[in-house]
Amino acid sequence: MSLSRTQRLRRALAGERAVMAPGVVDAMYARLVAEAGFEAMYMTGAGTSVTRLGYPDVGLLTMTEMVDNATRIADASDVPLIADADNGFGGPLNVRRAIQLYERGGVAAIHLEDQVLPKRCGHLAGKQVISAEDMVAKVKAAVDARIDQDFVVIARTDCLALHGRNAAFDRAEMYREAGADVIFIESPGPDDLPHIAPRFPGIPLLYNMATSGKTPFLSRTEIEQLGFKLIIYPNWLLLSACEAARQTLEVMKKEESIASVAPKVMTFKQFFDTARMSEIQELEARYGTPETSRTDY
Repeated sequence: MSLSRTQRLRRALAGERAVMAPGVVDAMYARLVAEAGFEAMYMTGAGTSVTRLGYPDVGLLTMTEMVDNATRIADASDVPLIADADNGFGGPLNVRRAIQLYERGGVAAIHLEDQVLPKRCGHLAGKQVISAEDMVAKVKAAVDARIDQDFVVIARTDCLALHGRNAAFDRAEMYREAGADVIFIESPGPDDLPHIAPRFPGIPLLYNMATSGKTPFLSRTEIEQLGFKLIIYPNWLLLSACEAARQTLEVMKKEESIASVAPKVMTFKQFFDTARMSEIQELEARYGTPETSRTDY
């Protein structure tokens, strides 16, 4: 019997190497991550906000919009998905509903943060946090709400940038005691990193390779040596695609032709093959679609 996505993520977190989870914003990125052979992927809240709304991550997306995006991503690939669940979209009862919706949608893990409503990207200035006690209640609600006990609850604190290392560590310890499976201390700098793992033995720690540069761009091996077990890369794929798209637009505008760009991009066939063309062809054959009407190149 094959392992579920949640079981595979748990097994990976218990392994020797740190788990690398590239950031995805939609189903096509999920297919690309699957093709590349990664053992986990991460739905970035900032990337979801930018791609779905055209606005930065300042708490404008609703719970149903976030869950809808996560469900579409999870449906596109069997790679375990870790999803941003913001601050749970309200109090403990909101958290409870959010967990149930994410779990039903095929998500393997979520992270929950201790910011106020409305929240914002953890690498932006101006964020604020709720009381530690209120966040403990949310973590307890998240743990209690899951049906699958292998579903991973990641507790994030944004307290470090606001109140310093000791306050952030105290909160993280409270969240661990409340039942969190993974601890996520947001935006640590180079001076903070060596102190995190010794303070939290016996529980997986998350390293956020955000593009802001507030946390250093270390290698997988360097991050492992610091004691972290899960690395998320929120928007690197999206930023790469945006820059490539910008360059293509410049060429189109300047040359009034696409001829010079065509050899540099994914082919038509590669594009549809990544989007599971073979699955469509197999289904058409199974259900008796006439050969003359079957999808092909």
